[in-house]
Parts: sequence; C-alpha cells; structure tokens
Amino acid sequence: MSDLITSAHTAVDLAKKSGAQDAWAAISRDRSVSFSYRDGKIEKVEESTSRGLGISVYVDGRYSTHSTTDLRPDRLASFIREAVALTRALQPDPFRVIPDPALFKDRPTVDLERIDPAVARLSREQREAWLAEMDAKAHADARVISAESGLFSGESQGAAASSNGFSGEWSGSYLGYSCTATVREGEDKRPEGSAHAVGRFVHGLPEPASIADLALQRALSRIGSAKGPTLRTTMVVDPEAAVSLISRALGPANAASIQQGRSYFAGKLGQKVFGDKLTVVDDPLIPRGLGSRHFDGEGISARKMPLVEGGVLRSIYVDTYYGRKLGMAPTSGSASNRIVALGSKPLAGLIADVADGIYVTSWLGGNSDATTGDFSLGLRGHRIENGKVGAPIGEMNVTGNLPALFAKLAALGNDPYPYSSLRAPTLVFEDVQFSGA
Repeated sequence: MSDLITSAHTAVDLAKKSGAQDAWAAISRDRSVSFSYRDGKIEKVEESTSRGLGISVYVDGRYSTHSTTDLRPDRLASFIREAVALTRALQPDPFRVIPDPALFKDRPTVDLERIDPAVARLSREQREAWLAEMDAKAHADARVISAESGLFSGESQGAAASSNGFSGEWSGSYLGYSCTATVREGEDKRPEGSAHAVGRFVHGLPEPASIADLALQRALSRIGSAKGPTLRTTMVVDPEAAVSLISRALGPANAASIQQGRSYFAGKLGQKVFGDKLTVVDDPLIPRGLGSRHFDGEGISARKMPLVEGGVLRSIYVDTYYGRKLGMAPTSGSASNRIVALGSKPLAGLIADVADGIYVTSWLGGNSDATTGDFSLGLRGHRIENGKVGAPIGEMNVTGNLPALFAKLAALGNDPYPYSSLRAPTLVFEDVQFSGA
C-alpha cells in the first residue's frame, strides 16, 4: 500500500512540475478469479491482475482526465507531461475546479471490515469442491436438463492524492457464487431459475449448495407458468426484485441528471415525492457493506445522508462539477450503501395479508424515463390467492409512473436483500395496473 500512495503523490508532483495548477491522481491494484462449472465439470477458469493510474489535471482553467497501466518512472513522467500539454489545447471550463479541501476534513476512521484475508487464500481445490457441491444440488431433480454454477472473487488496493492536500488509501475483497438451473417441461418449455450471493467475507455467506438449491427450486416453481391476466390489483415485490425497482426510482437523484434536465427530482428538495412509507438513507459506514467507504471518488469524507424521509426528498448526490453548475454544495458524487427503512413482517406474512394479487419475483426487461418517471416493466412471478402463493405467471407487464407507484406503497417487509449495496425488503403496493392476457 505504501508503494501505491507514493506513486499517487509522485504523479501529482509530476503534473505540477509540468505546469498544471492542480492535479488528482488515483492508482489501484486488482486481482480477480472466476470459475464456471457446467453439468459435472469445470468449463472455464479465469484469473486477471491489473495495476493502473488515473490522473485529472487542471491547467489554465482547462481540465482533462487520463489513464495508463505503464507505471515505469520514465514512461509515467512523459505520459503526464503529454497529458498536461494536451489539456492546454482544450476549451476552458469555469466550473471545473479541484474539490474544496474543506470536504476532506473529519474523515471517519471506523473499521469498515472491507477485506477478508481468507478470500485471497482460497485454493483451487476448495473452489472446485464448492462448485461440485453446487452442481450436485442443482441436479437433484430428474427434470433438470442443465445447470451452470459460478464462483468469483477479488481483492483490490488503491490510493489517491491531490495537489491540495488529499491523501487516502482503500482496500477490499469480495466473494460470490451463482447458479442457474434449467428444467424440462413437456416437449418445448425450458423453465429456469437463478440465485446468487456475494459478500466481503467468506464466513458471512451461506453455504454454496444452498444457493444452488434455491436456483433449482425457483426453476421448478416456474413449471406450468402461463400468461398473466390484465387487471388492477395488489403487487407484492420480492426483496431481490425490490432492489432493482428502488434503484430505478432513485436513479435520477443526482446533480448531473438535474442539471441536464433528465430528472423528475428537479426542484423537489424538501418536497414529498413518494408515499409516507418510504424512507431511504445512504450510509457509507456499515461494516462489511458492499458500498462502504471512508471517502468517495472526489475525496469527500463519508457521512450518513438521508435521501428520502417519509416520502420527502431530503438530499441528492452532488459532486463538485455539477454542484457548481447548480449552485449547490457537494454532498457526494455517488451512492454508497442505500438502506431502506423496514416494516414488521417477512414476505410470507405480507403475502398472507393479500386476498388477491401478483407476487413479483423478477423483472424481465422494460424501461423507465428518468425525466417523467413513467415506466413499463416485464415481470415474472405468481398469482396470490387467499393469502397464498399460487400458480406461476409471466408474459405480462406492470406500467405506470414511479413516484405515483411509490405513493401507493402500503407496507414493507423486515427482510432486506443482503447481497447488494442497496438493501431493500419486500414491498407491497396497492392498486397497480398489470397488462397481460
């Protein structure tokens, strides 16, 4: 790590010596390993390592970014000299300034537990053993045609430095596995189911075989799927599918989208945008969180930030550049861990309260308009009949407007999806329009 921070400072010094007024350099070193296993045998093994440097230079009111993987001292010096020279040929941009050093202050020091040494020590034999267990579990039903399992991991280190006082380091690890099972239904139907898990620590994850079993059960549950009906009814969204839905809803909550006229959040700070039930916080200081950090890509010190409180928009993501364009103080240029406030019941309890509805297990394509919030999403799921999960359905869409949809949020579960930096629980919406048969 000391080599990385030294290299970052060296790059900044070289930029200054070449005539830049300011510079920001970040250097990283990454290793990733992935295995795929199909129907009883290893199909592919990939391992990659990389090291690279990115530098932003500010020259006479002009700005540009450059990257290289060649970090030999003589090559790096000429690369940076050329970067500064090229920047001088650009048009000035008065909004491009290096982040205010006041934003670097009060950086938290809490241990975020981002790296697990056990990830780097995983042997090929252990990986293959896990994959064999997953494959066996995924083939536990005679109707299975094929199953593919994957295991992936990585470790990273990085450091950044600026000409106006920033200096910081980071490291992290992750391990994940996935499985997809395909089963036979009649002569021509091939339902499939998938599942995955990912986390920073080996011992924080479920047994790999349990993920394969979940993939198989999801595939089997699709047998007999038919086109869903056109109706207006209650929608229950599985936590895994809720992650995607809330991500779409919060997607344009940033200064760049607002400045460019591509956000339905424009002019809405402090106003109610969603229903009373929705509260979301951005919290970068959760130990082992997939989005946890001490600072963001601009060096802004991490802090907990309310995004939505009882449906009211409290904050958006504001970086230095677009903040200056909008006259807004920077908050952070990107999301960390987004945490949705929970309800009191799990999925099963919420479904038990629904006499008739649609249980959405996954989304199948579709689109949403960040400017208006209008959306149309394909879905896969089940009917809910008398408080129980019924027959599988597909080939249907849910359409509407995201703020209007979340105004109909009637209940949330106590079961957040754990394998994402956005932790969303089961969501229950009333009076939702579905298009099908």
